[in-house]
Amino acid sequence: MEISDDYKNKDYYKVLEVEYDATNEKIRLNYRRLALKWHPDKHNGDSSATTKFQEINEAYKVLSDPAKRLDYDITGNYEVEKYTLREYLTRFKGMILTCNGLGINHASIWTQQLMESNDLLEH
Repeated sequence: MEISDDYKNKDYYKVLEVEYDATNEKIRLNYRRLALKWHPDKHNGDSSATTKFQEINEAYKVLSDPAKRLDYDITGNYEVEKYTLREYLTRFKGMILTCNGLGINHASIWTQQLMESNDLLEH
């Protein structure tokens, strides 16, 4: 399967319904769930289901390969206005933390702070 040239216009994390910092296992599990749900055989050859199935396969092919995922994360979808603040911070935390050459790797602190702020909003 060929990866389309317009992959930079798609948010593969949203296609696979996973967070931007999802583990490989979570990506694999969601891929399997969605591939079964949208398999063309279950939709009697409906072209929209076939398109969705192909998009799911394409997303998995990129996100399941560490080198392709890194390239996608660096050069992929940057339609910032479409992200919530939480999605933006989660998606770009690696670049935010390493800007200006600081090389700080405190992703777990960011994740904890995001979860704490989310808890405060819910209560």
